[in-house]
Amino acid sequence: MAPISQKTESLTATSLRSLMELASLVNSSLDPAEVRRLAVEAVPRCVGADAASLLLLDDETGELYFEAASGVKGQCLKEVRLRPGEGIAGWVARKGGAVIVDDVNSDHRFAADVDRFTGYETRNMIVAPVATKEKVWGVLQVLNKQSGNFTDDDLELVQALADQVAIAIENASMYQEMRLTFLGVTTALAEALEQRDPYTGGHTRRVHEYSVLIASHLGLPQDEMDTLRLAAIMHDIGKIGVSDQVLRKPGRLNEEEFREMSRHPEAGVDIIEHLPQLARVVPGVLYHHEQYDGTGYPHKRQAEDIPLHARIIAVADAFDAMTSDRPYRKALGIDAAFAELERCSGQQFDPQLVGIFKQAWLSGELQLSTKEE
Repeated sequence: MAPISQKTESLTATSLRSLMELASLVNSSLDPAEVRRLAVEAVPRCVGADAASLLLLDDETGELYFEAASGVKGQCLKEVRLRPGEGIAGWVARKGGAVIVDDVNSDHRFAADVDRFTGYETRNMIVAPVATKEKVWGVLQVLNKQSGNFTDDDLELVQALADQVAIAIENASMYQEMRLTFLGVTTALAEALEQRDPYTGGHTRRVHEYSVLIASHLGLPQDEMDTLRLAAIMHDIGKIGVSDQVLRKPGRLNEEEFREMSRHPEAGVDIIEHLPQLARVVPGVLYHHEQYDGTGYPHKRQAEDIPLHARIIAVADAFDAMTSDRPYRKALGIDAAFAELERCSGQQFDPQLVGIFKQAWLSGELQLSTKEE
């Protein structure tokens, strides 16, 4: 956890303890949305307020928008944007420094239109900038002290938490940027490998999309989803060790050629295991050619003994192979490919995952998720 600001020195022991607890919560996640949610849920309890909201700065327009808000009217605020400098929030974002406003209706800076839009009645508030040395991220608002007015101790506590929120948002944003960069570089490398085989262009991207589509119905946490993404992207990386004669053969493989090709999962692990950070990706890469009935390779695992990520990739990989042209056959149609997946359910594929994939495909979820990305 980042160090607490020196502004906390005058806080009471109780307030400081509360701040430490709240800062620990806010810094416990690298998910930016979770960081923002935790902040607005935590701070009202700490200072005895009715509600809080976090407004972030739109770098392109200079407007403030409500990213997260607590209280019964919080959801309404998602539609509200404040022009540059508008409201007490806009003033603080521009000028800096936390402020207490004991009576918002007597303050000319107050954006009364927001209350009229939401039906919420703001009486008093604390507004603190959410900023690091490098950037102003937005402001943190705390609304309506439940008894009396906000105090100087409340002001210091809210500003100290806002400082922590700024650091947490910056760290989470940096993590997200690095995560997306790593996924992008890994995808580029995998797609570069595909260039060796003119018949598999786009295979990596499609297997990744199909795998994520299946996994999205299983309620996996974000770190598991990230691991699956990497495993799907890297599932064929071991083919770098397969000869061009085998990889690009315009026909079915003979027994010896198939043995060479079937070594690619273990060859992929040989590459990946040099990076300890990718250890969690190994099961999906190593076992994606295992079959549900235990007749696959390399270790003849079966059913639940096959790691979940590998079972997901197996369905996605087979579907893309069937729906793509090969030198020795034309691509199957979508209906025929799903019929084949269902025929092989319980033998080659996990039946539950096949059912999830078909239902998600038929409901158009793949097209929706692709548009969102």
